[in-house]
Amino acid sequence: MADGVDERRQEALRVLALCDTASLSALWQAWEPKPDHTVLKGPETGLVMARGRVGGGGAPFNLGETTCTRCVVALASGEVGYGHILGRDGDKARTVALFDALGQCTAHKERVEAEVIAPLRTALAAAAKARASEVAATRVDFYTMARGED
Repeated sequence: MADGVDERRQEALRVLALCDTASLSALWQAWEPKPDHTVLKGPETGLVMARGRVGGGGAPFNLGETTCTRCVVALASGEVGYGHILGRDGDKARTVALFDALGQCTAHKERVEAEVIAPLRTALAAAAKARASEVAATRVDFYTMARGED
């Protein structure tokens, strides 16, 4: 952890937010025993401003608003988990928050990594590779020939 930032947790939240809902739901259904928890906030849907960068210097600009759903849960053991996802899927946001909270619990940290995060990370990498090869198939290489005019 550098400067109060837990990179492992950030990566886990990224993987959870980007994975498809069906995979995440299947992993949650298989998780036993289900932890006792309280939903502190949400799931609630709202808008967030998406920012982009343009130009050689990467000057930021407001791209537009996008729908986001968030949920906050607390386990009976005291860990608090947060789920933020793009879109309107409250169940997914709640499941992300639950896995985030379980990932902070010393009793479940390694199990969450091995049984949830690692398989989802692998699936995301495979999907990115498939997409890259699909895009590469349509790649066109342009070149310029100098014209011999004087």
